[in-house]
Amino acid sequence: MQLLETLEITGLEDISDGMQIEALKALEGGKVVFLPKFSFQLSAQESAFLSPSILSPKSKNISYDAKKDRLSGTSCQAGEAEDLKKMVARYALESRKLIETLFPHYAPTLQQGRTSFRPAEVFGRPSSYRKDDTRLHVDAFPATPVQGKRILRVFCNVNPEGKPRVWKLGEPFSTVVEKMVPRISPPLPGTALLLKLLKVTKQKRSLYDHYMLHIHDEMKGDLEYQAKAEQQEIRFPSHTMWIVYSDQVSHAALSGQHLFEQTFYLDPSALANPESSPLKVLERFLHRNLISPREPVSGR
Repeated sequence: MQLLETLEITGLEDISDGMQIEALKALEGGKVVFLPKFSFQLSAQESAFLSPSILSPKSKNISYDAKKDRLSGTSCQAGEAEDLKKMVARYALESRKLIETLFPHYAPTLQQGRTSFRPAEVFGRPSSYRKDDTRLHVDAFPATPVQGKRILRVFCNVNPEGKPRVWKLGEPFSTVVEKMVPRISPPLPGTALLLKLLKVTKQKRSLYDHYMLHIHDEMKGDLEYQAKAEQQEIRFPSHTMWIVYSDQVSHAALSGQHLFEQTFYLDPSALANPESSPLKVLERFLHRNLISPREPVSGR
């Protein structure tokens, strides 16, 4: 499987028109765009935050909401918390500049979601199967319906000991749909409204969100699928970045520590090839419209 599109850039000024075209085609085609010579640089002061001790007791990630300029998930206080927030906010800004430069087609409609810093080791972390990211899955958010919008993510491994972030990449989304969707029943009438009224979800789940969430759960819950599905291990070295549509690319994070991640949302109509979106793939498979009515995404 040809799963990576590698770009040998060291700065945004290295990005050419031809590179933008090839990267866009690869990204929307279900590949991971890998930047082996491009990274998010930390100052000596910021390097002090490369420790799981900065996490609050019940958190596995530091989360930053750029709209509210609010940081959560940390045990840091006062000035230390403010410095940590500035570091994560800087990653939010620099990752957006990267996306807008490499994919200028997206810039007018790109919606910024939450930013996270993940200083804890993935391997060996206790979790329910639904939250176990070491199992192959495509992303879907139980509390935050996306109403068909794409989930675009920018990752950077900043491990100070040179340890890689180890992933598995799985089979194409169309294959996942063929295997998983026949198992999924439509939602009971009124379920989406009830979940919203009970504040289980931030807004009503569309049919698209229903199917994507169940695909996510079916994949993670099927141990035979996890063992036998076509898959390939990928090791992302320290001080590298990668970009992926995590709602389309089947993936699992096996091990690694000290990672930045930025989530963006994008309407399928803003894609160069809207027919490649999970929404369109699912609609073709199910022979029905899955978004009615459309609603905006509240940032996760």
